[in-house]
Amino acid sequence: MAKSNSSLTREEQVLVEEKLVVRTLILNRPRQLNALSFPMITRLLELFTAYEDDSNVKLVILKGKGRAFCAGGDVAAVVHNINKGNWKLGAEFFRKEFILNYLLATYSKPQVSILNGIVMGGGAGASIHGRFRVATENSVFAMPETALGLFPDIGASYFLSRLPGFFGEYVGLTGSRLDGAEMFACGLATHFVPSTRLSLLEEALCKVNSSDPAIISSIIDEYSQQPFLREKSAYHRLDVIDKCFSQRTIEEIVSTLEREAINDADDWISATIQTLKKASPMSLKISLRSIREGRLQGVGRCLVREYRMVCHVLRGEVSKDFTEGCRALLLDKDKNPKWNPSKLELISDQMVDQYFSKVDDEEWKELKLPSRSNLPVFAMAKL
Repeated sequence: MAKSNSSLTREEQVLVEEKLVVRTLILNRPRQLNALSFPMITRLLELFTAYEDDSNVKLVILKGKGRAFCAGGDVAAVVHNINKGNWKLGAEFFRKEFILNYLLATYSKPQVSILNGIVMGGGAGASIHGRFRVATENSVFAMPETALGLFPDIGASYFLSRLPGFFGEYVGLTGSRLDGAEMFACGLATHFVPSTRLSLLEEALCKVNSSDPAIISSIIDEYSQQPFLREKSAYHRLDVIDKCFSQRTIEEIVSTLEREAINDADDWISATIQTLKKASPMSLKISLRSIREGRLQGVGRCLVREYRMVCHVLRGEVSKDFTEGCRALLLDKDKNPKWNPSKLELISDQMVDQYFSKVDDEEWKELKLPSRSNLPVFAMAKL
């Protein structure tokens, strides 16, 4: 009888294929859309660390089993621990995940992530920081955290703030879904390869005997094509997005969108307004500030700051929107979260500031990242 996903061992949740100097890691929780469990994160951290030190490994490929690459971190387990009074278990989950994100952002060997399916939240953290991100026609990217009472974490304030114009603010605040063509257009993906050609691409990559990014890139180029950006893509609306999402506050973003809606009967604008109004007001406030600070910070500082923020979210001392959002969307699934504070105007600057301060707990420690000699690779990606 087949094991359920929940009873898989750490080694079974991340499968390894070895071919010459290439290691292919396969996220293997397909029923959970490969959501990252704590054992998976621990295993990935061990494997990537070992491969970096192994001269016999020159390239690492990461992909998911089933219809998802990775739909995010297993936050339902984190909320379960919070409800049992143990937020620190959740903090340990994020601590280890953020260290993995930093390792991948500064990895000395090329990582090729095959994003053939859903890639959200924690799945973005395991791939977007790497050097090569291959999207397909099946790719669906989103950072849906503001609908859950969280914020775009996993170093997202670093890579979202480096997308063209204010597209990162739009993606991070609204949780809007992007397809593979949009991922490629904005720089979240470095290549677009039709899914029918992925097996050929992997076969070619497994024959490579080099860690030279230029050689890896040229191989992926052979199987890549220029994707078609659909007519209704949000990326065609960059001028409106820049005008609205460049505003200083969430309130100003919403009011600018509302003014645009008066002059332009575009359904996309009204849908964007409604999405923002349904999201957690507190999440919107801290997410905007996080992305704005990310524009001026390196990936390490972004992750250290985001760890502070996530610990405050887990503690729930300012707002318990995270547990409420997960209840409404993931657990009870009534899709009717009761946010508190319920409105943007009820949130003071001091309340937002608290998320960016040190945690007032004697046992709490700042995120300590390992010493790394490599520069982050995302900024060098083809944008």
